[in-house]
Amino acid sequence: MGNDSKALEFYEKALKIKEKALPANHPNLATSYNNIGGVYYDMGNDSKAPEFYEKSHKIREKALSPNHPDFATPYNNIGGVYYDMGNDSKALEFYEKALKIKEKALPANHPDLAISYNNIGMAYSVKGDYSKALSFLEKALKIYEKAEPSNHPNLATSYNNIGGVYNNMGDYSKAREFYEKSLKIEEKALPPNHPNLAISYGNVGQMYNNMGNYSKALSFLEKALAIQQKTLPPSHPYIKETIRRINNVKKV
Repeated sequence: MGNDSKALEFYEKALKIKEKALPANHPNLATSYNNIGGVYYDMGNDSKAPEFYEKSHKIREKALSPNHPDFATPYNNIGGVYYDMGNDSKALEFYEKALKIKEKALPANHPDLAISYNNIGMAYSVKGDYSKALSFLEKALKIYEKAEPSNHPNLATSYNNIGGVYNNMGDYSKAREFYEKSLKIEEKALPPNHPNLAISYGNVGQMYNNMGNYSKALSFLEKALAIQQKTLPPSHPYIKETIRRINNVKKV
């Protein structure tokens, strides 16, 4: 949190200098707006993050052609903010714009395409369109399996996300299969307080909750919360969601 505040202070000072020295649609201003949006996103401020990402996006739209490769990242960032806000339709709109650019600019097995396939798959999962979700998530997994070593965190993320879709579908044996693949990689490859481990523990906890195994659910959710409380600001949406899940398990 302290580092985020310092970064925000630094970026805002830089922005003030640029706003005085540069015309209103200069690309360097777009970079500053994007950086500030990124800090607000990391801080869990879902109202400020899209405001600055959109400012960055508007400048780039005027300066570049709509399919310019530089658009892919801001489209992806804006999509990510809308996804975290629960606006999956807007998230999909921007994720698909990013994918369209990447598919023209990159080879078919490029890892950046996997990022877009993964993001789109997750947005479809939130919408409840599980067949489309699996289709995109499996595309991402195929790329990572070819491009990355077998213990790479990107593979763990793919396994985790596919497990999540099966969990939502009520196919708990498939969900557990993919969650276990994910955790096996993450527990070896990541430090014990890494945020990705918190996500995995939270997902496994929710799966056990759905299965009615409440003691295991509570154990994994509390592991997730312990990591989140060490690595995220207290008001972060992920912490609120994990506490909500723990309280729901305790009520049963």
